[in-house]
Amino acid sequence: MKNLLLIFWQQPDIEKKMEEAPDSAYEIGVVIGSYLPFVLLVGIAYAIYYYNKKRRGSK
Repeated sequence: MKNLLLIFWQQPDIEKKMEEAPDSAYEIGVVIGSYLPFVLLVGIAYAIYYYNKKRRGSK
């Protein structure tokens, strides 16, 4: 539980980074970097779901 709170506490403030961004390329990188972990987790979850669904259907 302590580690979970630490993870949320360390999350970067995206709006602050956008305001301090030197140019638009940096802003794009911040957006991609903030959404990429979420997209990867959704993809992994779907792959596990699909694998288990396929495995159950074959029995």
